[in-house]
Amino acid sequence: MVRRRKRDRFMDLRVIETKTAFCYWIGEIGNLGLYILWKSVHLLVSLWYMALSVVDALESYFISRGLLKKYRSLDISKVRYLAIVVESEEAYQTSSVNKLLQWVAAMGVKQVCLYDMEGVLKKSKDRFLQKCDANLWKGVDGSKSLLDPSQLTLEFTSLSDGREGVAKAANYLFMKHLESNDQGGDLQRPNITESLMDEALRVVGSAGPDPDLLLVYGPARCHLGFPAWRIRYTEIVHMGPLKFLKYGSLIKALHKFTTVRQNYGK
Repeated sequence: MVRRRKRDRFMDLRVIETKTAFCYWIGEIGNLGLYILWKSVHLLVSLWYMALSVVDALESYFISRGLLKKYRSLDISKVRYLAIVVESEEAYQTSSVNKLLQWVAAMGVKQVCLYDMEGVLKKSKDRFLQKCDANLWKGVDGSKSLLDPSQLTLEFTSLSDGREGVAKAANYLFMKHLESNDQGGDLQRPNITESLMDEALRVVGSAGPDPDLLLVYGPARCHLGFPAWRIRYTEIVHMGPLKFLKYGSLIKALHKFTTVRQNYGK
């Protein structure tokens, strides 16, 4: 009787061990399957983006060689003011920025705003003005700032300029509100509207023209802190890292902008 109980207990232990081993190997096979699936998806996505890069490179080459007919004609008059945003680390590639400016100038763009967050481009503005035979933007207000210049005009700005402009505009509105209260009126809470802010930015000289098109060079797909009040109706295009600068990609971006109809909401 005792031997039978021991044998049954031993059999139960063998069954438990077998079930445990079976579950363990099922889990391992499942993990291996998920790992293979993840690697397969990752490989497919990588191959897809690689194929897109090859197609983009070939298209850029054909455009730059003038082999694609639709890109031969470019109505550059629609790009009255072009903004170029460069990631600060890539902004040190002054030769690439010079090449880009020479390209847009040759295409007929006459007014360009160069922006990077840390003001790297601004520190080299004399070199850019000399290399491109350009004029420095003087900050003229209103429609006068968009008159067709005889040569390339460059504006240099950075993140600190935007912050300083907002601070000056806020201080202007605050002083104007105090003056209105000093004239005998009741102390009221200021009502800051978009039109008042636009007026204040113009008064302190931080308004600037609204770019028609903004090209972003860098890994980030954002405007990198470019003054938001100047890009309310601006078309933003991410161009990729500056080290992969391509003439054909620039033509493609400008051509697409000039051929797309823009609808402005009210």
